[in-house]
Amino acid sequence: MNDRYDSGYDGDQQYELVGYDDQGRPVYQPVQPQQQYQQQSYDPYAQQQAPPAQGYEGYGYDQYATGQQQPAPAYDPYAAGNPATAYDPYGQAAGSGQQPRVAEQAAPAAPTAPTAQAEQTAYIPQQGGPVEDDGKQGTGERDYGTQQFAFVEEPDGDSEDVIDWLNFTENRTERREEAKRRARSRGIALIVVLALMAAGGVGYLWYAGMLPGASSADAKTGGATTAGAQKRDVIVVHLHNTKKSGTSTVLLVDNATTKQGTTVLLPNSLALTDDNGTTTTLAKSVDDDGSSGTRDALDTVLGTDIEGTWRLDTPYLQNLVELVGNIDIDTNADVPDPDATKKGTAPLVKKGEAQTLSGKMAVAYATYLASGEAQDAQLERFGQVMQGVLRKLSSDAQGATVTVQTLAQILDPSLTDKDLGAFLARLADLAKGGDYKTALLPVLGDGTLSAQASAGVVKTVLGGAAKSPDKDAAIRVSVQNATGDKDNTEKARVVLLNGGFTFLEAGTAAAAQAASQVVYADAADKENATEAAKTLGLPTSSVKKGAVTSNADVSVILGQDYKAAS
Repeated sequence: MNDRYDSGYDGDQQYELVGYDDQGRPVYQPVQPQQQYQQQSYDPYAQQQAPPAQGYEGYGYDQYATGQQQPAPAYDPYAAGNPATAYDPYGQAAGSGQQPRVAEQAAPAAPTAPTAQAEQTAYIPQQGGPVEDDGKQGTGERDYGTQQFAFVEEPDGDSEDVIDWLNFTENRTERREEAKRRARSRGIALIVVLALMAAGGVGYLWYAGMLPGASSADAKTGGATTAGAQKRDVIVVHLHNTKKSGTSTVLLVDNATTKQGTTVLLPNSLALTDDNGTTTTLAKSVDDDGSSGTRDALDTVLGTDIEGTWRLDTPYLQNLVELVGNIDIDTNADVPDPDATKKGTAPLVKKGEAQTLSGKMAVAYATYLASGEAQDAQLERFGQVMQGVLRKLSSDAQGATVTVQTLAQILDPSLTDKDLGAFLARLADLAKGGDYKTALLPVLGDGTLSAQASAGVVKTVLGGAAKSPDKDAAIRVSVQNATGDKDNTEKARVVLLNGGFTFLEAGTAAAAQAASQVVYADAADKENATEAAKTLGLPTSSVKKGAVTSNADVSVILGQDYKAAS
């Protein structure tokens, strides 16, 4: 059976493979006579094969081959395998006298049925291989295998730039994240600081009693701050009259909660208890116990916390008034000139409103006590002078401190010049604004505090609680020494204290007295007076009813008949 190449078949005619038809069959054409050699097609996927046993010696697929695929010879660029069929691009074979020989093409054999053996097909460069019969031939689609393509990884000259750009973007992202983390940390720290400040502010308001609804008492008073919860600064001022004996004591109170300043006048008859447990008076305590002892005794009786003591002698008060530029107050009495030698001299201070007082006039007015007046009258005049000084004093802490330093006083160790200046400056500001008043501490005849004093001045102004010496604790016995021997006072004190009595010193009599006297005022104290006489070794005949000194239950006048125990 002849195929399409039977006609014109010439045994000397050579054919070359030119491609494949649509059915994947090889297509050949005769080699032109002038062609000197046949260029062998390049198959990059060809493998070294043994020469075919039959069929065409050339390339291609023989559909009439007897069950075998005719392998194509491998491409040998160096013509080491078969010089006869090697491709010589430079014609070296011709130069050597040899003619390039092309493999002879055998005549096609009779077509036979294809076998089940896998067939290999040779390919030519840049030419599609045979299409397998997978049902797509009728549609005109081709199935390409991966062996038909070669993938070459070419070096990229921009790879370094890409890496740098990636590093840059990565670093930029990290910096942004770090900035966000720092911002969050700062925000958290700020929130913590604000929370601590808020807590501290609330704590201070609670401590100062300025926090509404902080106690049950606030609810009862409609939100008003209780007196005990208010913040106060208190100092005690002792005015010493250097020309005449005597002292005057006031408390200066700065209420930071209510923005109110107050001068509290303390009568000299106020009963105090000293360190030895002896009941005494305020005036006596100032003379004997000094600043610290009196301050502690006042804290005990009034339930306050006095921060310092300011001793103000009359010459320093005069200088203080002159430093502030005189004072203007409403006077309630005509005050004579203490240095006047003639009677009928015009008064130094005239009674009236808005009187301008110099330093000397202010001292005379503050220490003046008219005949028949109680000591409270003189104490009130001293309070007026102090308020007038505060109205003229600088409200600046530094300016007030300079004024205090100019006085050149030796202050009590409990109070420095800067502390005193700052304290007076705050009071001066309140006095100028009209938020300042003067209050007298009510004291009973025996020197103890009344219920009115406890509910009024002590609790409201001072924020304390009255703790007067207990009258039932011990019988208070005042002793005046008229024996002529000063040591007898101390001996009598020891005897009375050992006997369970409270000792009150009444000083020394101007003249000696022969017989001793034990006096009681209340009939209920007659028995106590008799017991005191026995304790001192005095006869019971010396006990009688009469006037007693203030703050005492029994008064004793020791005469020359007193025999102190040895």
